[in-house]
Parts: sequence; structure tokens; C-alpha cells
Amino acid sequence: MKLLILAVGGKMPAWVSAGFEEYRRRMPREARLELVEIKPEKRAPGKTARQIMEAERDRISAALPRNCLKVVLDERGTGSTTEQLAQALGGWMSGGGDVAFVIGGADGLHEEVRRGADRLLSLSRMTLPHGLVRVLLAEQLYRALTIIQHHPYHRA
Repeated sequence: MKLLILAVGGKMPAWVSAGFEEYRRRMPREARLELVEIKPEKRAPGKTARQIMEAERDRISAALPRNCLKVVLDERGTGSTTEQLAQALGGWMSGGGDVAFVIGGADGLHEEVRRGADRLLSLSRMTLPHGLVRVLLAEQLYRALTIIQHHPYHRA
């Protein structure tokens, strides 16, 4: 199974890359974690946020593997505890398919991306920097997996 993080955005600060890489390398082979960066649409005079989101929607759609479970991160999505994420992850793993987590760009996600999601997930009701979301999601996926494997990393 692959856990893909599709994130709209380009070059991140070194701490983001280092944090993501730390959790990516900890993941076991049966749940590989991969980052797919989606090129953000360039801002230009006269270009609306809707036009930007439409272009990014098309790039996201092109990058999504066929038949994967789509989890879209959205502040209006359903909140989850780490234990609930672990339970969901366990179910997804038993299904055997890949799971793609989608993080939008600066203007957010096009409504079609939200409607096409199998699950809308909120990490927080607060607006978080996109780079931080990458690291936070990677850590929570790792933590959820350690719960499934009864590893002592998670102490509730």
C-alpha cells in the first residue's frame, strides 16, 4: 500500500523537507509514504482565484492514481483523533489499495476536488501553513501506524 500526499506547492523551507523525510523514512514497507508536489498555478493580473483553483484541480486530477481512496484535507472536513485515524488506516490497509491525501494551494481547493473525495479530513479548524500540514500529516500517519502495530511511540 502507498500513502501519497499530493500537495499543491513548490519548494518548501528546509525544516519542512527534513520533517517530512524523518517520518517518511520511518514508515514500514507495507505503508510507504510518498510526496507528490503539484505545481501551483502562477498568479497574474486579472487571474481570479477560481481560475487558479481550476488549473490546480486539473493538475491534482492528473496526479491522482486510478482507484485510490481520496482523502481531501479541508478545515471544514471531519475532525479525527489519532486513534480514529489509526482505525481508518487499518481498514484502508486491509482493503489493499493506495490512499491519496490532497492538500490544496494558497487559494484552497476547487469544489470538484472536495466533491470527489471519499473523505474530507480536518487536521484543525485553524488555518495552517501548507508546509506544516505536510509534516503534521506525515507524523500522524506514522503515529497511527504505530498504534496499529502496538509500537510504544504513541502513549495515550
